[in-house]
Amino acid sequence: MAVVELATSNFEQTIQDNDFVIVDFWAPWCGPCRSFAPVYEKVSQDFDEVIFAKVNTEEHQEIAAHFQIRSIPTLMIFREQVIIFSQAGALPEGSFRDLLAKAGELDMVDVKRQIAEQAANQA
Repeated sequence: MAVVELATSNFEQTIQDNDFVIVDFWAPWCGPCRSFAPVYEKVSQDFDEVIFAKVNTEEHQEIAAHFQIRSIPTLMIFREQVIIFSQAGALPEGSFRDLLAKAGELDMVDVKRQIAEQAANQA
C-alpha cells in the first residue's frame, strides 16, 4: 500500500475512517528521517490492513504542535482513534515489524475499558 501524505485537510478524516493508522512525523532536513523513509515504505507493502501515513512537520507545523512533536522522526500509532504508541527515533526494520505486529494484537475493547476506568478514577 502506498504511503499517504497527511495535511490539516485530511488528517482527522484519515484517523476517523481507518482502524489502524501509523503516522511518521518527519522533515526533509532530518537525516534520520531520510534514512528511515525506505524502511517505512518497505514495511508498508506488507501490512495491507494498516494505513501508513506521513506528516511533514515543516509544512504542517500545526499538526506537529497539536501532538507535541519535539523530536523527529516520531512514530505514532492509532488504533480505533486511540493513540496506542508514540515514540521519537527511527527503528530498525525488524523492530518496526515487531511493533506493528504487537500493535495489531492489542485487544482494543480492553484498552478502551482501561481508558474509561482511568477517566472515572480521575473524575
